[in-house]
Amino acid sequence: MIIGALISGAAALWVRSSYAAWSKRPSSSGLTGAEVARMILERNGLGHVRVEPVPGTLTDHYDPRAKAVRLSEGNFRGSSIAAVSVAAHECGHALQDAGGYLPMRLRAGIFPVVMFSSQVWPMAFVLGVIGLGQFWIQLAVVLFLAVLAFHVVTLPVEIDASRRAYGILGRYGVISSGEAGGSRRVLTAAAFTYIAAALTAVLMFLYLLMASRE
Repeated sequence: MIIGALISGAAALWVRSSYAAWSKRPSSSGLTGAEVARMILERNGLGHVRVEPVPGTLTDHYDPRAKAVRLSEGNFRGSSIAAVSVAAHECGHALQDAGGYLPMRLRAGIFPVVMFSSQVWPMAFVLGVIGLGQFWIQLAVVLFLAVLAFHVVTLPVEIDASRRAYGILGRYGVISSGEAGGSRRVLTAAAFTYIAAALTAVLMFLYLLMASRE
């Protein structure tokens, strides 16, 4: 658990430091994140997908139910290398959704189960720890499997979105060859947070599995 926390903390620190560094470097195109997102969507026949600002920092996400790319206010209005990279990444999810990308469909399918499991497994584990029987710890293991599956399925979704974003930014002339390295760092750091989350989930699962056998 401690190792998992350290990994997650390191990943979050890397994302924030990379984002902070490249959010100060304007892209040569001068386009804002919102303009880049709108351009990507329009060029790929997704003009119906909305681009909206949301409060906060690094709160960017794509909502497949509302068909909306939501960018944090700094990325929505900013024209930095970080802003356009994050905007392109979220549009990558919109492209996945439109193309029926299988890992994304799987993630959406198990999400309701994950929401239930993530709320119940800690309670089941605590009941087992306080002496109500190994059944409760074993139940926690089974429930946590859904959480682990969600993290594993999320990996290809996020990595593919970053891959699409990097290619699009270059093809559409949003970033120059000299800016490509900065964009790659931002997108790689963002993807690493999901790798760290998956690794942390694996460690937690192993811990629960060992506890269930004691």
